[in-house]
Amino acid sequence: MLGRTAAVLLPLFGRLTVTRETDGPFPAGSVFVANHDSMADPALVLAALRGVGVAPAVLATAGLWRVPVLGRALSKGGHVPVHRGSARAADALEAAAEAVRSGRHVLVYAEGGLPSRRDAGCAPPRPFRTGLARLSAATGAAVVPVGQAGARRLSSGPVAKQLAGVLTAPVRRPRLHVHIGRPVRLPPGTAAGTETAHRAVAAAWRRAARAAGEPAHDG
Repeated sequence: MLGRTAAVLLPLFGRLTVTRETDGPFPAGSVFVANHDSMADPALVLAALRGVGVAPAVLATAGLWRVPVLGRALSKGGHVPVHRGSARAADALEAAAEAVRSGRHVLVYAEGGLPSRRDAGCAPPRPFRTGLARLSAATGAAVVPVGQAGARRLSSGPVAKQLAGVLTAPVRRPRLHVHIGRPVRLPPGTAAGTETAHRAVAAAWRRAARAAGEPAHDG
């Protein structure tokens, strides 16, 4: 449902284009990992994945489940709440592993949160947390890197600026792009796996940034 909603509504707010490096279906139970720099970027990624036939279970901050309508939709869709900084934080990885083992794709935001900067510029993914590598090691799942760019033109900065960005987007219609990379198998070891995944997502982000007309330099 979230993917369908994003696919229907997003064209009203911007011009989304999608590229991918492989044809055909992705391996069952793949773990998709995307860069995360805006409240709006899940809509880009879900709309793009729906376009290639993927409806993943999303690992998202548990606070979203407290939003009345959204919380019910997330529960109904089998998405996974992440209770950051609590004793229940590990439950999300186990729930994600169960989804992967059942053959369902999952979507992970390995940076663990949004950047604190207020500008609307595009920037490479920040360092990853280790949960993605541990999930891949526990399940043997293929990891599919996803890069998105342009979401900060829709929503970024303080609340007032985010609201203004969304309200003016139908007039501005910013360029948005998602690039879906080739599935990779992470090497053994949490550190090596995390670094490999980060490199792959950074490369996908650079492709997306160039397509969206954004600066694509690292750093």
